[in-house]
Amino acid sequence: MSSDESKNALDLVLPGASDTRQEVMTWLASLAKERRLSPKTVEAYARDLRQFLTFLTGHLGEAPSVRAILGLKPLDIRSFLAARRMETVGSRSLMRQLAALRSFARHLEREGHGTASAFAAIRTPKVDKNLPRPLSAASAVAVTDTELRSGENRKAWVLARDAAVLALLYGAGLRISEALGLQRRDAPIHGTDSITVTGKGGKMRSVPVIPAIQEAVEEYLHLCPYVLPPEGPLFVGARGGPLSPRIIQLAVEELRGALGLPDSATPHALRHSFATHLLARGGDLRGIQELLGHASLSTTQLYTKVDAARLMDAFDSAHPRARAKG
Repeated sequence: MSSDESKNALDLVLPGASDTRQEVMTWLASLAKERRLSPKTVEAYARDLRQFLTFLTGHLGEAPSVRAILGLKPLDIRSFLAARRMETVGSRSLMRQLAALRSFARHLEREGHGTASAFAAIRTPKVDKNLPRPLSAASAVAVTDTELRSGENRKAWVLARDAAVLALLYGAGLRISEALGLQRRDAPIHGTDSITVTGKGGKMRSVPVIPAIQEAVEEYLHLCPYVLPPEGPLFVGARGGPLSPRIIQLAVEELRGALGLPDSATPHALRHSFATHLLARGGDLRGIQELLGHASLSTTQLYTKVDAARLMDAFDSAHPRARAKG
């Protein structure tokens, strides 16, 4: 089907007055050519707007013209979103749909038709935070094992480096940015039982370090071919520069295949596993909150989905890696 035929076919199924349909076609064309959105995204935006125009036809009692769309009130748009909710449409879909409507409204304004203020007045639907599913304790421990990747065409020090970073994510609950932000002088070695990390908002916290982490970092430093200055990064890339988070993400992707883990097994899932496994062994939410560096307890509760009534056991007896070394 040619582009003209596609345009004619779409025009036939679009609801709305003739001027509205014309503006929709111009808008979709600009999305594809000027903003270079993918065909699937353009198709999704077209579908979103088509649903809105269909709703307006019934809501207003006639095919909506450009003038009618510009004259809409926030209540009209909220009514549409409420109707979509009744059809069990999720927040993410509604968020995208509202983005499509706002994009079309801005198009009408750019074309000189007037101001479509109602669209900007609508709050974006809240989207539930989806945390990665925690790994089993056995899988989380396996991810930090260099032997699993021994068959890869990687230098031994690179495998040891990746294992040390992943050990910090699972064994200490660090964010990947926190682990890669450590300096050489911060290295938890020679019996060091805690490290100070800088989290979100520059907030610093002290985190216990179990022997398994110390051993992983010591092995990495023993094999690393570069001289690491005290003020420089602890973990470096293949050429000696700062290590990119993407490298660790790729390492976990390879481990997923080796272990048969789902796509939800990511570096951040190791941090989530840290919290979940501690809690399963009697960890207290308030203590886990401090270990994770969460500003509020509600964030920690989101991670763990449980009551805060449990008491905190000693860290080295609660964490499965520590148990294995005990």
